[in-house]
Amino acid sequence: MSYTSQKNHRKPLKSVMLTLTAALSAFSIAACAQNYSNPDMEPTNDLPNPYQTVEGYLKLPAGRQWGSTSAVHIDIDGTSVWVAERCSGNVGACVQNANLDPIMKFDQNGNMVASFGAGMITWPHGIEVDPQGNVWVTDARDNRGDGVAENQVYGHQVHKFSPEGRHLMTLGMPGGGRDPNYLFQPNDVLVAPDGHIFVAEGHSNAEGSTARILKFSPAGNLVQTWGSYGTGPDNFMQPHALAMDSQGRLFIADRSNNRIQIYTQDGQLLDTWYQFSRISGLFIDANDTLYAADSESGSVAPQWGHWTRGIRIGSARTGEVQYLIPDPQPDCRGTCTAEGVTVDRNGVIYGAEVGPVGGIKRYVRQ
Repeated sequence: MSYTSQKNHRKPLKSVMLTLTAALSAFSIAACAQNYSNPDMEPTNDLPNPYQTVEGYLKLPAGRQWGSTSAVHIDIDGTSVWVAERCSGNVGACVQNANLDPIMKFDQNGNMVASFGAGMITWPHGIEVDPQGNVWVTDARDNRGDGVAENQVYGHQVHKFSPEGRHLMTLGMPGGGRDPNYLFQPNDVLVAPDGHIFVAEGHSNAEGSTARILKFSPAGNLVQTWGSYGTGPDNFMQPHALAMDSQGRLFIADRSNNRIQIYTQDGQLLDTWYQFSRISGLFIDANDTLYAADSESGSVAPQWGHWTRGIRIGSARTGEVQYLIPDPQPDCRGTCTAEGVTVDRNGVIYGAEVGPVGGIKRYVRQ
């Protein structure tokens, strides 16, 4: 290039400086960005906790005690709380206590204002409130046992109820199975804004277990399935919870793989995140704040004893983890602290606990 052509193409100094600044800024951001898709990364334990724990806020009727609880979701009013509780016990309690309603609604003052579902659900595991206020509950076991005739078997299904408790729909056949038309151990359910229904299936982490995502039409017809047991992309080991962000991306808590897998609603894998620990419960609010509950690290999963159990709070947009509400019982064994999590419109967190006592804790930002 000649001197003349160089002169004619020379940029003003201010433009050069702006370009250089932008380049350095982009480099700085890239250098500081975390590779959240690296399976060897460790979740951060040293994070601030700006929340105060409140126990006993949700009040049961006189004479009833809390049992194991993993299912909690905020109502469409933004303050009332729906809970699916295991009938004052855990495995088998809703069969033995068939007169107890496992599904309960509490108002913003913690008073129970509605309940239903007695004799219909054996082991409530996940809960969803859809955009119309209907309540969906997954039943991840069955009532098979001595003296139970096959035509009396139920369970391994997903049930839809009106807010008043009227039964509207069932996904899956009574008693479940591994046939394509059946469900087996449905963990969680999510209803997208357009009405399509997603179910996360497979509670065991044993080799060869069921582990997949099912997509149903708003009318309950099976549209698509994806995933299988394993550790690679599009594999799952206990797909335990579902959430959706403002972009319509489907977040799947792949618990025994210690990760979140992020998908389009048609099953295309977009990203994989390991920074939120071993996730049992998942919730994303209207601001794309992500709440991830780890109830097993160091207890059910002792190999991860150096990970802090609790609720990690971060961004569904960037993946950054900002806060951690730690389990106040670090020496607990078994499933401890929140397994399910939801958040009201004021940012108050509710954590559903399977053990050691069960019930719901409330977390209020100070």
